Amino acid sequence: MNATFGEAGFPGRLIAVEGIDGSGKSTQVRLLRKWLERQGARVYLSEWNSSEIVKSATKRGKESNLLTPTTFSLIHATDFADRYERHLVPLLKAGYLVLCDRYVFTAFARDVVRGCPLSWVRKIYGFAHLPDLTFFFRTSLEVSLRRILDGRQKLKYFEAGMDLRLSNDIYESYRIFQGRLLEQYLAMSGEFGFRVIDANRPVEVQQSEVRKIVVDQFDLENYRMPGLSL
Repeated sequence: MNATFGEAGFPGRLIAVEGIDGSGKSTQVRLLRKWLERQGARVYLSEWNSSEIVKSATKRGKESNLLTPTTFSLIHATDFADRYERHLVPLLKAGYLVLCDRYVFTAFARDVVRGCPLSWVRKIYGFAHLPDLTFFFRTSLEVSLRRILDGRQKLKYFEAGMDLRLSNDIYESYRIFQGRLLEQYLAMSGEFGFRVIDANRPVEVQQSEVRKIVVDQFDLENYRMPGLSL
């Protein structure tokens, strides 16, 4: 069976997951990857801010608190462009199911909340094709906060938006910052056709829904490893 081509003209398919910190999106996309691998599919997972070209620079900038909103935006755009050019596009051309733990929508939300003009941010990422499917894991602020603190003792400076000086209390700053991000995601949901998942539910319930949506939208037979039948 020949693979059908998506809007970007690639035989592969791009699936992105989005959500505020603590929404469980990373857990869900990793579970999806493992499940697709068990089905014999060609699959690759790319994570936000993982390019080796800028990883060390980002770490140094955060540790020294030297990053302005514009610098933050440009570093993340450089990270994304490197991964897009060297990993995402070649694998989409090779017929892979490419999973992205956060995509351009993360920049659209975070950079704007940090004060960058929306039109400017979107222009920077204008080279990137939209995903074939984008999951948005919607969760309440209290659930997301509890999940983060269940995994570690304290919040991180930037995930709480402390650089914006929203509040001297890190937990209140988190609620304000992540609440603003949530508003941005909800505003984008209709525009970009997000598949909204109720992320307040148990992990296995969400994953079952995610798998069903993927199977309903894509013929997995088109993405099988050579010699394997799904």
